Amino acid sequence: MSANSAEPRVLPLPLLNHFSASRSAVTCEYRCGNACAHDAPNESDNSYFGDVVRRVMDRRGALRAGAVLSVAAGVTAAAGGTAAARPGRGHGNGHGHGHGHGGHTAVGTDFDPVQPNTRDSVVIPDGYEQQVVIRWGDPVLASAPEFDFRNQTPEAQQLQFGYNNDFAGLIPLDRAGIHNLLVVNHEYTSETHMFADYDPDNPTEQQVRTAWAAHGMSVLLVRRDPARGGLTPLPSWYSRRITLRTEFEMRGPAAGSDLLKTSEDPSGKRVLGTQNNCAGGVTPWGTVLSGEENFHQYFANADLVSDPLTRERMRRYGVGTGSSTRKWERFEKRWDAGREPNESNRFGWIVEVDPHDPDSTPVKHTALGRFKHEGATVRTTEDGRVAVYMGDDERFDYIYKFVSSGRMKNGRSAHARRHNMSLLDHGTLYVARFSGDSPASEIDGSGEPPSDGEFDGSGEWLPLATGDTSHVPGFTAEEVYVFTRLAADRVGATKMDRPEDIEPNPTNGRIYCALTNNSNRGAAGHAPVDEANPRIGNKHGHVMEIREDHDDPTSTRMSWGLLLVCGDPEDAGTYYGGFDKDQVSPISCPDNVAFDRHGNLWIATDGNELGSHDGLFAVPVSGSERGHVKQFLTVPNGAETCGPIITDDLVTVCVQHPGDNGSGPENPGSHWPDGGDSQPRPSLVAVWRSHGHRVGEIGRR
Repeated sequence: MSANSAEPRVLPLPLLNHFSASRSAVTCEYRCGNACAHDAPNESDNSYFGDVVRRVMDRRGALRAGAVLSVAAGVTAAAGGTAAARPGRGHGNGHGHGHGHGGHTAVGTDFDPVQPNTRDSVVIPDGYEQQVVIRWGDPVLASAPEFDFRNQTPEAQQLQFGYNNDFAGLIPLDRAGIHNLLVVNHEYTSETHMFADYDPDNPTEQQVRTAWAAHGMSVLLVRRDPARGGLTPLPSWYSRRITLRTEFEMRGPAAGSDLLKTSEDPSGKRVLGTQNNCAGGVTPWGTVLSGEENFHQYFANADLVSDPLTRERMRRYGVGTGSSTRKWERFEKRWDAGREPNESNRFGWIVEVDPHDPDSTPVKHTALGRFKHEGATVRTTEDGRVAVYMGDDERFDYIYKFVSSGRMKNGRSAHARRHNMSLLDHGTLYVARFSGDSPASEIDGSGEPPSDGEFDGSGEWLPLATGDTSHVPGFTAEEVYVFTRLAADRVGATKMDRPEDIEPNPTNGRIYCALTNNSNRGAAGHAPVDEANPRIGNKHGHVMEIREDHDDPTSTRMSWGLLLVCGDPEDAGTYYGGFDKDQVSPISCPDNVAFDRHGNLWIATDGNELGSHDGLFAVPVSGSERGHVKQFLTVPNGAETCGPIITDDLVTVCVQHPGDNGSGPENPGSHWPDGGDSQPRPSLVAVWRSHGHRVGEIGRR
């Protein structure tokens, strides 16, 4: 439907006196174990060096602080080297902050923005068309039976498109992008909305095994119609379902560690399945990386673990005490932490899948560390190495980077793919520490920029481990990889406001990180505001822009700035890249990010706190339109916008958990995508310009 279809419920701009439109209780419980209702597991007191220096400068003056900087240079690189140019004001585009006055529309964002609304549909701009490409339960393999909501089986589900699609990656198989491999994550299951007769206290074994089959990933061949638009799944030998019963290979420096061994896998190198797969990335060699995120909630009885160190490590990752929400521990002992204390250590990794080879064994890369991975995206260096950027999606957790030791081979042959996949097993894992350049007194928690007009500063990548060598006192290398959060605590990484998707911009080389929200920022007993996380009770989130020194992904030095401080544009505590806020679409809770070929940033939201449904937004990052946020679409009732793909020819999004705001199958909160009185089904949607025009480019084919 277009933005102007009949009888939309439109909310006025700007949004005032908004109500909360955040996630339903069902979504919170089944996606992340209701993490925000519990204390954040990061209780470390790791005030980072930038805070210490700034407090000293405020108290004693800059001259006396210089002595502190000189002393600190012996123990940290924060005071050494040449700082990279700031990514914000006047950086690389000839325009200072406050420049945005709508002089022209940036190429790639030339569309009429969709107004905030609460319609039970995907609402798109005028002049665009849409299509549901694939829904939960649709065939992935040719032998899949027709979907039957009231008669689901694990045998059928393991052949069908899984539940709650999140990340999607599109890999062209020809130069025109007509035939493509489509890889989609299936993050989690909402059993109370998935099954008509589900009893949360007494799930049946068939329901549990069906849920196991609904997790994981799908691989399909799709065809783009160059004449009429859209994508069509095709029967193909590429077709594959990856589930919680698929065997994965553990690789890298922690593979075979005693910390990864279980009674079912004494080798510590073979794991069944992947779960809670959130965002991801397509590698330059044509594989897909996928992040295992909220794995903690699937495990039970951590309180029954006898070893106090193991219990403490589980607590830092949020592994549950007592029975789990889904009760899987009743049907397989590996979900019972009291019986298999190492099984939870085998989740929380970056996995890699080769969609070109349906017989290949997927990999879990231990060198990339273990935490609640939102995703992983790759940037190549001038000398052929690769850097992988990752966020740990938890309140007060961290931003990470991995840099390979080896160099990439060009091409996407089977030989090149095998070689390049091995790059992610050898290299250095880093965590980020940020410091601001403004006096602490100017970071007052309101979100209003300091006197220099921007939240910005410098930072460094702190090494955690290289191969079998630990850089963290008191930690072995294996402990760094398996308990990465604890190692990052030890070195004093910067506590962030839920770092989710992090991606390098292929046009300008800068790194963009969506920080979704953190209601506990600045609250009693929690980390205070700082320039990188400047708002108390940050319910709308922000977007950080990072430039590494000399634009070199191997550098350990960086500068940073906040591109967006999200929320109601009429609120003084919001910032839209310096653009005139009277002209922007309001945005709240940024989650996934992507780029078009012009370098514009596209942002998908999760948990909009401004009274509208979640959506997809485009924003230029340079030129006179820098910060001009425009809403491209909204998703249906109860849904989240996930996994955007942006090409010249189409935009795709994954519509996750539609209808979770209802009470279940007897009273669903949505009837999308099939309408009528149908059950809601998570689905992937394609959107394209009518008459063959390019996305966001008026009049261009």
